[in-house]
Amino acid sequence: MVQLFKPNANTYAKVSLIMGAVIPFCVFYFGSTITRAPYNTGVGIPRDQPIPFSHRHHAMELGIDCRFCHTSVETSAVAGLPTTEVCMTCHSQIWTNSPLLEPLRKSWETGTPIEWVKVNRVPDFVYFDHSIHINRGINCNTCHGPIQQMTITEKGQTFHMSWCLECHRDPADFMYEWNADESPRQQVFELYKKLMAGEKLTGYEYEIAEGHFKKIPKDKAHQELGESLMETRQINKSQLTDCYVCHR
Repeated sequence: MVQLFKPNANTYAKVSLIMGAVIPFCVFYFGSTITRAPYNTGVGIPRDQPIPFSHRHHAMELGIDCRFCHTSVETSAVAGLPTTEVCMTCHSQIWTNSPLLEPLRKSWETGTPIEWVKVNRVPDFVYFDHSIHINRGINCNTCHGPIQQMTITEKGQTFHMSWCLECHRDPADFMYEWNADESPRQQVFELYKKLMAGEKLTGYEYEIAEGHFKKIPKDKAHQELGESLMETRQINKSQLTDCYVCHR
C-alpha cells in the first residue's frame, strides 16, 4: 500500500495543534493588553485645558471645597464644571494680570463660556449619576484617582464595565464610614478635610487618598459594618447588577 503521509506529518500535526492553542491565547492576551493600555484608556495622561487648572493648588493648598466648582455633584447626574462666573468670584480680585488667565478674562468680557476638555467620559450608551454615588458615601477618589494631588487633571480609572461591576456586585466591600455623626453625602469630603488638617489616615483612607481602587479588608468587623452601611444608606444589592441601572 502506498504511504499517504510522509514521516514528518506527525511533527506538522503536533505543531498545528500547539499553534491552534497558542495563537488564540496570544491574540486575546496582547489584544487585551493593547486595549487596556493608557494610550487607549487615557488613564494617567494629563489633558491640556484652555486654562491650566490645578486641583492640588485649589483643593489642598487653598482648601476650596469640591462643590464650589462642581456645583451639581450632589443633586445631578452631571457634576458640573466651573463657569466663568464661578472662577471670577476669586480671579476678579487675585491674579488679575496673569497671562495664564487671559482666556478667563476674555470669556468674562465676551460672555463666551470656557470650553473645558472633558477628562472622564463614559460611552453614550452608559448612564452614570454622580449624585447617587455621592449620596451613598462613595468618595471621589474611588473613581477619579488621587484628584487632590493633580496639578493637571488626568483620568484616574479605566471605567471598564468589569471595573464598575466589581463594586456593584459586592458594594459592602467598598462601604466606609468616615464620620458616623455625618450623613453619607457629608462623609464623602471628610478625606480631604483630614488631608488638609494633616491628620493621620487609616490604612484604607491612605489607599483611597492615593487613588487606589481598594476593597476594605475582608475581616468580620468590616464585613458587618459594610452590610450595616448598605442597609442604612438604602443600597439594594439585587438591583445594582441589573443591566437597566447603567444602560437605559
